[in-house]
Amino acid sequence: MITDSLKKAFSEHPASVNETYGEHLAVATSFGWRLVFGGVACLIHGILPFMFVTTGSRMIGQLHDEMVVNRVRRMAREPALEGASCQDT
Repeated sequence: MITDSLKKAFSEHPASVNETYGEHLAVATSFGWRLVFGGVACLIHGILPFMFVTTGSRMIGQLHDEMVVNRVRRMAREPALEGASCQDT
């Protein structure tokens, strides 16, 4: 069914990272805008090397730390699945 396929397309990945669609939209959009800002800063830095000297690397570090910290926090909240298998039977 088309509606089931669409629902799955919009919910499968967010669920895999323990987020709702809305939460995933907010997080991904936030990351995307910060990447755009960091990229523009890097382009300007290439032309004017005295500007945005550490902006690109700082932005990448912050985004990486945020993603890793959030992943660790999420994993700590989720109870361990005893005897869970990755394969469907």
